[in-house]
Amino acid sequence: MHNPGTVTPERFPARERFADGAQFIGGRLTQGTSGRTHAVVDPSTGEEVYTYESASAADVDAAVAAARAAFPGWSSATPGERSDALHRFAAVLADQAEDFARAESLQCGKPLKLTREFDVPGTIDNTAFFAGAARHLQGQSAGEYSGDHTSYVRREPIGVVGSIAPWNYPLQMAAWKILPAIAAGNTIVLKPAELTPLTSLLFARAATDAGIPDGVINIVNGTGKEAGEHLVGHPDVAMTSFTGSTAVGKRVAQIATATVKRLHLELGGKAPFLVFDDADLEAAVHGAVAGALINTGQDCTAATRAYVQRPLYEAFVERTAALMDTVRLGDPFAPGTDLGPLISHVQRDRVAAFVDRARAYARVVTGGEAPRGELENGAYYRPTLVADAAQDSEIVQSELFGPVLVVLPFDSDDEGIRLANDTPYGLAASAWSRDVYRANRATREIKAGCVWVNDHIPIISEMPHGGYRASGFGKDMSMYSFEEYTQIKHVMFDNTAVSRKDWHRTIFGDR
Repeated sequence: MHNPGTVTPERFPARERFADGAQFIGGRLTQGTSGRTHAVVDPSTGEEVYTYESASAADVDAAVAAARAAFPGWSSATPGERSDALHRFAAVLADQAEDFARAESLQCGKPLKLTREFDVPGTIDNTAFFAGAARHLQGQSAGEYSGDHTSYVRREPIGVVGSIAPWNYPLQMAAWKILPAIAAGNTIVLKPAELTPLTSLLFARAATDAGIPDGVINIVNGTGKEAGEHLVGHPDVAMTSFTGSTAVGKRVAQIATATVKRLHLELGGKAPFLVFDDADLEAAVHGAVAGALINTGQDCTAATRAYVQRPLYEAFVERTAALMDTVRLGDPFAPGTDLGPLISHVQRDRVAAFVDRARAYARVVTGGEAPRGELENGAYYRPTLVADAAQDSEIVQSELFGPVLVVLPFDSDDEGIRLANDTPYGLAASAWSRDVYRANRATREIKAGCVWVNDHIPIISEMPHGGYRASGFGKDMSMYSFEEYTQIKHVMFDNTAVSRKDWHRTIFGDR
């Protein structure tokens, strides 16, 4: 089924590429066989722009079979051959960059300037990085560690990887899942979020255009309950990689345990934004607004809890609220738009409910409502600043995933670092100070997978991304991601027949 709605070709130039279905299995698009349909909705208007047949368990089986059939050939390709294919892939992505940017903006509600300048270039850069990294998958050099024996370590691909990606960065998350897996010689089946299938499908088709063999990358679009859980529990899937909420991550881990498969989890976050009293106040205010509102706050590393040392607290609250009030909500495809809608009305209403409940115990300084007028059909919510909440309150402890920043004061450095660590999460954080010793202490003592100093949110392909504690385990991006997608084998040679005979005699006697 293909229903493009009334969306214009300018907003969705790649729509005809999905006419054959939303499952990409063995190098071609097919229809799902569940008998159920799912709609892609433009969250800025509420309009359905594409309808597809959802994947069934049988479709997942077919995708896993295609990946399994492709594994021997792809895993035996030389690192140089895989590298060349990924370099071609990066070139194809660059040629199709505008189609990717518009499809991502359409399905997510992201401003087009964000997808053009961040999501798509970041994905191309990530592809180019793994094209080079594919040539550097080294084991350990040989050595004589035990008498007349030589040992070395082989690094080998795991097999078929089953990955599940979220809706907040569907293109980049597809890349973060797929690229290290296939660069290491694995094959993959990816299930995107039901709301945002479009750019993952474009990504897989671009890989085929670049000459990556059929079956190496497969995409199934269906529900988490049917397609996702079947993929995680599939006996022919050797590894599961999941990005999403901590609650769903626990369910994924439970299912994966039954087949004792490798598991990589990147889960929720509640990033602290720690401002010491010697910080550059203007820089911190701008960093807080950008860090809190990136992707309408739907980012697991977004600045959500600002702790500001008391001498700067009131000024920080006042200036941050004033800057938030200048942020322009609007059509994601309009050049002047700073902030788009949330992913859905359901998510918008969830965020609004958190803020409404907080009015009983905190101060909503600005925002706290959906806009009226021409934007009211979309899932928009105004940038919101909440002050003076208690540390143990819901709005401080729970992940909202919306354009909401909570600000709390602290007195001593010890207290600030303690409060920064006082949630179950540990994905990202930032510390703002002109004092290198203060900043360095914060980077040591804050329990998070990434700590920025005098900045918040930038990521680069060469460095790892992943969390501590309830934010999961394992790394995306960088050479460290290969630890997730490879397994280590010890190989040991006996260099002399005599030593083997002597060793046997030691164990069994002279026989």
